[in-house]
Amino acid sequence: MRVRRVAVIAVLGMLALVMPFSAAAAPAGPATPPAAYRVPGLDSPAARTAVANQGVEVLGGGRDYLEVRATPAQADRLRASGLQLESLPAAAPLPAPVAPGHFPIGYQGYHTYSQLTAELNSLAAAHPNQVEVSSYGKSVQGRSLLLVKISDDVHTDKHEPEVLFSCAQHAREHITVEMCLHIVRRLAQGYGPDPAITRLLKSREVWVMPMANPDGAEYDISTGLFSMWRKNRQPTPENSHVGTDLNRNWGDEWGCCDGSSSSPASDTYHGAAPFSAPETAQLRDWVNSRVIGGVQQITAHIDFHSFSELVLWPYGFTASDTGPGLTKSDADTFRKLGEQMAATNGYTPEQSSQLYINDGSIGDWMWAQHHIWSYTLEMYPTSMSQGGFYPPASVIDRETARNDAAVDLLLNYADCVPRVTGAHCTAR
Repeated sequence: MRVRRVAVIAVLGMLALVMPFSAAAAPAGPATPPAAYRVPGLDSPAARTAVANQGVEVLGGGRDYLEVRATPAQADRLRASGLQLESLPAAAPLPAPVAPGHFPIGYQGYHTYSQLTAELNSLAAAHPNQVEVSSYGKSVQGRSLLLVKISDDVHTDKHEPEVLFSCAQHAREHITVEMCLHIVRRLAQGYGPDPAITRLLKSREVWVMPMANPDGAEYDISTGLFSMWRKNRQPTPENSHVGTDLNRNWGDEWGCCDGSSSSPASDTYHGAAPFSAPETAQLRDWVNSRVIGGVQQITAHIDFHSFSELVLWPYGFTASDTGPGLTKSDADTFRKLGEQMAATNGYTPEQSSQLYINDGSIGDWMWAQHHIWSYTLEMYPTSMSQGGFYPPASVIDRETARNDAAVDLLLNYADCVPRVTGAHCTAR
């Protein structure tokens, strides 16, 4: 272990001495496309953060590796620091296209924005007392930001714990749209026939945001193939680059800690200011609107992402398990419930910063601003070699149902999440 720690420290030192790619002069000429690599041997958060900070695009990761997309210059710099790079399959698969704006062959079980809207409206029509579809705002390009409410009496705002599920802040993570749709479908169709679901919906109000970044999701399939697009489609002022990373644009510790990028060219560009993206600003406003009589009605939240099969919790901006407004007791609660959720789906549970430092995330803001017990679930798979952001449609049913028990755990504890540690809560 001592030799391994010394090796990691040496790598960190080498990386710190290398000039960032953005600052290096490069001769003019056609750029070689980035390639995907697995970087093993990164057995500490500091080592993984150091790699992430080299300007590479982090695709996924775990407790001893990252999978990244890097330009030739970035790859050379990582190798020069002593790291091993293992080549991975192409970052985006090349299946046969059907038509522009549609998922390609092998992926047609995924929903486009219009297909998602139609299915949600169909569920609301079939279950008018349990499902209501509305909107919490408009995207950059004018698409409605879809909002679904599910309850036993959906048209009445009851004094019950509320739970929020959000999906697809990142455009290419299409399997998360299917996750949110699965939650709506399962709860709506289970009310009545399923006693456990019926009991939950009689004591909880559930909100679902199935596609938080519709412009980006539609752009990702606009050619009929996959574009590996992550951000929204917001033009950058005085710059030719497009898009802000919505999950680096939240206001808590925005841009604080080298956990996002100030470069509009980067996939983790945090935007010109906190909440500069309409999609994050309107989601924020809606969450703020759930403060009624001085009490935030939303008690728990999951933001679904892909990939890596992880259960993550705040904070992401600091390696410490405590921070502003997050006590040791809070951290113990986050960990306990996170571990219980991970025990149901086989994911790896850890504090968000244990993967690598990230700032301006939705989870950090939810807790810091409202003390909402907010988790991030990174879905299937664990590697680009298994499909990465684009697993085939044949796995949708299996991988969404895989999270049923985790969703139910959060719903069950929503009245008092600290109950998971044996603690008590004051009356709401």
